[in-house]
Amino acid sequence: MPCFLPPTRLIGATVLRDGALHQTSLSLADGVLSDDPWATVDLTGFLVLPGIIDLHGDGFERHMSPRPGAAFPMAAGFASYDREAAAAGITTAYLAQGWSWEGGHRGPDHAEALAAALDLYRPMALTDLRLQMRVETHLLDQSDRLLDLLARHKIDYVVFNDHLEEGLRMSRLQPEGFGLWARKLGLTAQGLLTRLEQAQAGARMVPRNLCYLAQGFDRLGLRYGSHDDPDAETREFYAMIGARIAEFPTTRRAAAAAQGADDPVIMGAPNVVRGGSQAGNISAASLIAEGLCDALVSDYHLPALPLAAWALVDQGLCDLAQAWAQISSNPAQILGMQDRGRIAPGLRADLAIVNAQTRSVEATVTQGRLSYMSGEAALRFMRQPAVLRMAAE
Repeated sequence: MPCFLPPTRLIGATVLRDGALHQTSLSLADGVLSDDPWATVDLTGFLVLPGIIDLHGDGFERHMSPRPGAAFPMAAGFASYDREAAAAGITTAYLAQGWSWEGGHRGPDHAEALAAALDLYRPMALTDLRLQMRVETHLLDQSDRLLDLLARHKIDYVVFNDHLEEGLRMSRLQPEGFGLWARKLGLTAQGLLTRLEQAQAGARMVPRNLCYLAQGFDRLGLRYGSHDDPDAETREFYAMIGARIAEFPTTRRAAAAAQGADDPVIMGAPNVVRGGSQAGNISAASLIAEGLCDALVSDYHLPALPLAAWALVDQGLCDLAQAWAQISSNPAQILGMQDRGRIAPGLRADLAIVNAQTRSVEATVTQGRLSYMSGEAALRFMRQPAVLRMAAE
């Protein structure tokens, strides 16, 4: 990981703090925001915004294995994803790793190997990379192994998935898509169908196992939720066992049930950018318009996060401060991260520096370290050789 920037004052920019945009200077030192200036960088014409916090991204799978069966070393995959995240203004990123009866790259063996590899890579990381575990509800015989993994690697965020019925329906109605899914897992279509049927056979034991896992999560003090809730009843069930985060509810009723219980709702940024759900589910923008969405995540495409914030502004659904809160302060609040997500003295110096005219992220600062720099912003920093020299030492 690069060294801290020296005590630095950023001047001339428009800064998002306290829920509004201000023409003010900003200082950072020793990895946190401070009032102790030294070298000055003129960022006139730029926006200085809180670093983006991505609570769910599975796009890292393509960095690990660009084609089915073409796996690369995990460290190389992390490095590639890390740089893409930094270029998008992301300073904290959760990699959504499966814990599933599917096996392959979403099975327990791979999850354990990925967690160990990430621990080794983390000292070199530009971005604060973390794991989110996506736990398939019908994987019944690996619960203690999962709890041990979470404890050993200090994983602090879990969601429950139930893709069983979706998979069985796909096997009947979309055989080509089902076959592609199987190939990605290194299976034949019949082999994947067999795994689905075996998982379905244990359906009666699922509620008891979910309660057992929820008790374990509570002992570990982590945050947990559910993924793809189709209706209010499903959301209420998960809330009842302590899974209070609603990730990607597929209908308005499910999102409204979460909001009624004061449970945060998370949706995909690509949904906003593309104007709707790729899977035909509820529009994220419509939920935001109704006050039923609290945060956006990258899902399968990291650059969608800043693009979604600007899309909300252009659609007149939010001002920039409100839109950016969906990808910074709100995610921090959902996971109880008190040290980031906002610009204020004493917090981590996590910043996205955006060209106000082009709206492009041209520099990212993660915990007071330059993790990405390009364009005019790079020229501004290069005019202060003391800043770059000390950042490199």
